[in-house]
Amino acid sequence: MNIIIGLIITSGCILGSFMAMGGEIEALFQPFELVIIGGAGIGSFIMANPMKIVRDSLKALGEAFKHKIPKDREYLDILAVLYSLMRDLRTKSRNEIEAHIDNPQESFIFQGAPTILKNTALTHFICDYIRLIIIGNARSHEIEALMDEEINSVLHDQLKPYHALTTMGDAFPAIGIVAAVLGVIKAMAAINEPPAVLGHLIGSALVGTFLGILLSYCVCSPLVQQVKAVRTKQHRLYVIVKQTLIAYMNGSVPQVALEYGRKTISSYERPSIDAVEQEMMNAPSKAA
Repeated sequence: MNIIIGLIITSGCILGSFMAMGGEIEALFQPFELVIIGGAGIGSFIMANPMKIVRDSLKALGEAFKHKIPKDREYLDILAVLYSLMRDLRTKSRNEIEAHIDNPQESFIFQGAPTILKNTALTHFICDYIRLIIIGNARSHEIEALMDEEINSVLHDQLKPYHALTTMGDAFPAIGIVAAVLGVIKAMAAINEPPAVLGHLIGSALVGTFLGILLSYCVCSPLVQQVKAVRTKQHRLYVIVKQTLIAYMNGSVPQVALEYGRKTISSYERPSIDAVEQEMMNAPSKAA
């Protein structure tokens, strides 16, 4: 919603001020200039990136428009899953724990947290490190180092669309100059035309520069910053898992280990202690 509101304000102020100064809005309507800039930018983007990143970039833009960041329910679900697993690590046999992590889709613990279960990568991350814990001979600092490596790798992959889209956005002003130069070439071919006709052609050419700068700084740049913000907040879920499990491995009881994870959540979005305690009370202890 913020993106749409921002685009309306930006376009309204620019076009409204142009008209207020006496400009004719029809002069800005140059579809082929836009085709040159947009087509060259998108074509270069496709040439520069594997199709996997192209598809992920489209997905990331969709997430940005929807502001698809973890909500309170998702934070509570991940804390509830971790609490149930840590509790079972203390009270149940290895075989019982393995039944949950080998097939999380059939686990009543994960089924009670659908927002986590549908995040396949995060579910595998949790299961992999629970499996390392139940093996029993890995030390906490070794697990923490391994987690840090994987978390950094995950973040690197999640931000590939951000870097790819940033590069495309940075190129738009230069591509706008290309469109303007093509317009000037067209104008020079009509040098013998009356000044009114020639002025219109030159004005149309300059629209290319205007569109290139506008797309770069007023459209693409804010969008990619939103992509980065959304993906970074999604990545915070991995840090919660890390801090919680490392605290547990270092001797904290499940209730205290959860607090280590809860404190890594931004204070603007962090669920209250009471809400977390309620989730622990409602955490499933056996299959229905």
